Amino acid sequence: MGKVEDERAFFSEGWVEPPKAALKKAAAAEKPHYHGHRDRLRERFAAGGPDALPDYELLELLLFRLIPRVDTKPIAKALIARFGSLAEVLGAPASLLEEVKGIGPNVATDLKVVAATAQRMARGEVRGREVLSNWTQLLDYCRSAMAFEAREQFRILFLDKKNGLIADEVQQTGTVDHTPVYPREVVKRALELSASAVILVHNHPSGDPTPSRADIEMTKQIIDTAKPLGIAVHDHIIIGRKGNASMKGLLLI
Repeated sequence: MGKVEDERAFFSEGWVEPPKAALKKAAAAEKPHYHGHRDRLRERFAAGGPDALPDYELLELLLFRLIPRVDTKPIAKALIARFGSLAEVLGAPASLLEEVKGIGPNVATDLKVVAATAQRMARGEVRGREVLSNWTQLLDYCRSAMAFEAREQFRILFLDKKNGLIADEVQQTGTVDHTPVYPREVVKRALELSASAVILVHNHPSGDPTPSRADIEMTKQIIDTAKPLGIAVHDHIIIGRKGNASMKGLLLI
């Protein structure tokens, strides 16, 4: 019995309850430092909406789900530094996204899925509606679909008699500064869809939406080919990262 009492005395005297500060420090050491940051960011988003966050923080929120056990703030900042904005990150090719440290093939694909979802939502805002009365939504859709493409695309919006969107098709994809366009093919497709009018759209990967002489001449050729068949060309819009240009607005057609 004496030995047992001695052991009890030893342990009771030798054990000291850790102070609260030490317990908190130990708990903090077990929990990654970025967990509290994630919670605060979510709270700011919930309280103020997306406009309360700059691009890199909104991207960081997205990356929380895609890369769950990593501090995503440096990755989000690296992506914005590389591509310039959230829209440009989502518009970048997967191969270029993977060049950023921390972005593997799966995350790159997930980011492209988010981009495709955003484009589909934007297209839903204009499909079947009177396009000319929803011009801002139309431009937003074209910008989300084309502004950050690495190559030129020539897109045609086919409209019915009420200027409702029948179809939206990319007819040609070219190089960084040229897309071959064939007026007869444009008109042929419009007739197939029973379209009464079209809006032509293409992007300038350089970022500058200023129409070139070739752009103007090609547009006039399409107008001349379509007019005898009762198909109107409402506009030719050029999309760039720095904005957009309307040939009709510039009095070029």
